[in-house]
Amino acid sequence: MDALGQFNEHLSLSLAVYEKDFESLTAITDDILSKVANVIGGEDAVKVVMALKELKEATDDQLLPKTEMKLNDIRKMLFKLYNHSIVQCDVSRDKDTGWFIFRWRVQLDQVEWFINDQKRRILKILKTRLAYEENHEFYYCNTPGCSRITFEDAMELVFRCPICGKALQHYDNNAMVKVLADKIEQLEGGKG
Repeated sequence: MDALGQFNEHLSLSLAVYEKDFESLTAITDDILSKVANVIGGEDAVKVVMALKELKEATDDQLLPKTEMKLNDIRKMLFKLYNHSIVQCDVSRDKDTGWFIFRWRVQLDQVEWFINDQKRRILKILKTRLAYEENHEFYYCNTPGCSRITFEDAMELVFRCPICGKALQHYDNNAMVKVLADKIEQLEGGKG
């Protein structure tokens, strides 16, 4: 697979959670919530979030039978989700034992914020990459496994590939520039 194909595949995976139109997120669906949880912590995060959504509010112990996970793994996922503001925690003290009780619940209103924040982060990365692609000329030996090389580096290498030793030829990156520009337009237009 060439560099454009690899980039396109990686970009498609990165944007998978944002493929729906998120202009109006008044009702976060289970599908959107699952995708966001999966981005944050994989399948374990999905199990925890969906169980928590079903229970409305729960302690980590109450999540055990719903998730079929180890207590430590549930706690790790809860804190990971908490760090992204997807779940909220209320702490109280047990009157008998003096131990802290953590009651968790999903913050659906923060899911939209998380998605928009991720879109901004991806947009910044895409714009940086687009500027790099537009401002550089590339050379490539057409050998799978070898990388494209900027004109400056190619000159230093006397237009020989540093990996396989073949002659470097000009690489047309217009297709890459178009893919990047299209993805940026898609995200800025709210369709990503």
